[in-house]
Order: sequence, then C-alpha cells, then structure tokens
Amino acid sequence: MRVAALQHNPAYLDVDGNLDAVEAAVASLDTDLLVLPELFASGYFFRSRADVDTVAEEIPGGKTTQRLLKWARDLDCTIVAGLPEYTDKGLYNTAVVVDKSGLRGTYRKLHLYYQEKLHFLPGDLGLPVFDQIAGSGTKYRLGVMICFDWYYPEVARSLALLGSDIIAHPSNLVRRDCPRAMPIRALENHVFTITANRIGREIAGKEELEFIGQSLVCDPRGDVVQQMSRDETATLIAEIDPATARDRRITPHNNLLADRRPDSYRLD
Repeated sequence: MRVAALQHNPAYLDVDGNLDAVEAAVASLDTDLLVLPELFASGYFFRSRADVDTVAEEIPGGKTTQRLLKWARDLDCTIVAGLPEYTDKGLYNTAVVVDKSGLRGTYRKLHLYYQEKLHFLPGDLGLPVFDQIAGSGTKYRLGVMICFDWYYPEVARSLALLGSDIIAHPSNLVRRDCPRAMPIRALENHVFTITANRIGREIAGKEELEFIGQSLVCDPRGDVVQQMSRDETATLIAEIDPATARDRRITPHNNLLADRRPDSYRLD
C-alpha cells in the first residue's frame, strides 16, 4: 500500500487559508493513507486562550473535519490529521481518523508539551486502534499518537500490543531528537511509523519556536524508508506492506511481544 505525509508551513490562525492550501497540495494525490501534521490548519504556538478559542472546532461538525471528510471521499483514502477540538468539558489537542465511509474515530493527545498545558486538557480516550482497508484491498490496523507522545515509549508499545501495524504520528516537532528516536520506536515495536511534521516559525510574546520538518516513514526493522528535509514543503510518498509488521519473531525462539516480562517491570 502507499502512504503519504504532508509537510507544510501553516499560517497562524488562518484556518480557511490553510485548508485551501492543503486541499491544493493533495488534490491529485494517489495514496491509501495520508497523515497531516498536528494542528495542521490552525497554527500551534498560541499567544492566548482567546486565540485557541477562535480556531477550536467541534468534531465532526467543524469546518476542518468536514473538509477532511471531503478529501477522504475524493481521494478514496484514510486521513489522519490534527486539530484543536472544542467540547463542553474543554479543549483537546486531537487527531481525527476519516475515510470515505466517514469519521472512524478520534484520539486525544495524552502527553501535552510545554504551553499546550495552558490551553488543552490531557487526552481521555485512551489509545484507539482502527481497522482499515486500503484501496487495493489490503487490510491494516492503524494506531495514532500525537507529537510529544513519542517521548513516552509506553505509547508506541501499547499501540503495538493492541495490534497496530502502522502508527500515524501527526506532529509539530521542535525537539531535534525525535527524528533519531522514531526508527527506534518502529524497531522496538516492529511497526511502521509515519511522522508528519511542519516547518516554519511561530512567535508568542518574546518566545519563538522553530519547527524542524524532517517528516519520515520508518519500517519495522528500524530503517528510514523516506525522510524529508528541514525546510521543504512537499508530500512524502512511500510504499509499505503492513503485513510485514505482524511477524514479531526475532529468532526461532524469540518473539518481541510474547517474550516480555511484565511481571518484572515497574512502570509507575
């Protein structure tokens, strides 16, 4: 199957303009799975809670999810994308999973980074895994984590234990260590990972964040299949076989997940 990750430089708070730009970028895309960055249409480094409120949307009724649903139908693919979600309880940093059948589900970011804690609630939906079918008929299981979730190996491991073949990773990365770590997350869990990051800079008060780009796809051996540069605006395309993630034998006598010793681990 074919997978894709969009890397772009969204304009701060310009949801309509960013949606139009992404629509133009993916209009002729031929892919089974498309991953867009975290908060891909809103911007990230919010200057105030009022700014977040102007771009937060209900799911699925908001304009961003509705456009994603249209693209999924038009392209006949699954899309994973991040947006600020409005709920009666508060705001969440959320990723939606959509395909031509509609909204498949949502994931709310568990591990909030830096000033995200000023605006968003920590995720409360656990770690859902979605059973998807590519246009070719290939079946695969899709897990989702968002940006800073990568820093906690328990997330990717949990998604692997839940049966994920592929982990989609919408991101707004500023830490330079993530592109080095993602091959390890893929290797230690024997999964494919697809990190879609953004580029550019944003300023809030006297602080500036620079986003590092380098979107990448990693395979279950820990190899980088494709990787983008720090500053390009483009779509990364890779061919993968999700079935290769399911054989977790390391040797004839070792299985990556079956050989774990949770009776001896302390995780809290």
